[in-house]
Amino acid sequence: MSRKPKLYYFNGRGKMESIRWLLAAAGVEFEEEFLETRDQYEKLLQDGSLLFQQVPMVEIDGMRMVQTRAILSYIAAKYNLYGKDLKERALIDMYVGGTEDLMGFILMFPFLSAEDKEKQRAFIVQKATSRYFPAYEKVLKDHGQDFLVGNNFSWADVHLLEAILMVEEKKSDVLSGFPQLQAFKARISSIPTIKKFLEPGSQRKPVPDDKYVETVRRVLRMYYDLKAN
Repeated sequence: MSRKPKLYYFNGRGKMESIRWLLAAAGVEFEEEFLETRDQYEKLLQDGSLLFQQVPMVEIDGMRMVQTRAILSYIAAKYNLYGKDLKERALIDMYVGGTEDLMGFILMFPFLSAEDKEKQRAFIVQKATSRYFPAYEKVLKDHGQDFLVGNNFSWADVHLLEAILMVEEKKSDVLSGFPQLQAFKARISSIPTIKKFLEPGSQRKPVPDDKYVETVRRVLRMYYDLKAN
C-alpha cells in the first residue's frame, strides 16, 4: 500500500469531502482513486476492501478503513486534532455531531429535482440560522477563545468551517447576523494548511454538478428519486 493515505471515492464531494478537509488541515498529502464505473466498485466489493459494501474507503497505515466517522476520528487522533483529554474529545465529538447534522441536509441536495432543490435550499438556510449557527455563535462568545475547544485548533474547527462554506453556497450572506462566526471563518481560513486547501488547484472538490450526480447514480445504481425534507 502507498505510504500516503489513498482515498477511494467519486471525483466529487459527498461523504469523502470532510476526510479531504481533515487530511489537508493536518498537512497530510494524499492520493485519490476516483470511481467512474460500476466495474471499479464491483472489484472493491469482490476483493473485500469494502467491509460494509460502501464507500468512502481510505487506505491508511496498513488499514482499509470504511465508515466516515471512524476514518475522521482516526485522522483527528493521529494528527493531534482531537483535544488534549477526554473532556475535550467529548466536546469535539458533540460539536462535530451537530455540524454533521447540518451537513446532512446538504449532502443529497445535488440529487434532488429543481423544484425540491428550492425547497431544500430554504430548509437548509432556516436550519442553519435558527438552530446550528446560533449554537456555535454562543459557544464562541462564551468560550472567548479563537477555537471551539480549549484554545487549540481541532477537528471541530475544520468541520465547522466546511459547513459554513457549504451553507454560504446556498445563501452568500448567511453569516450576516453572526459576528462571532464571521471572525471564526476569517481566522480558520487563514491557517496555512487551510488557506492552501482553499486555493485553486487543491484537492478540494467544487460544488457537485450533473456529471458527478450521473456518475454516482450509475456506479451505485441509484435509480430512485430523492425528496427534500
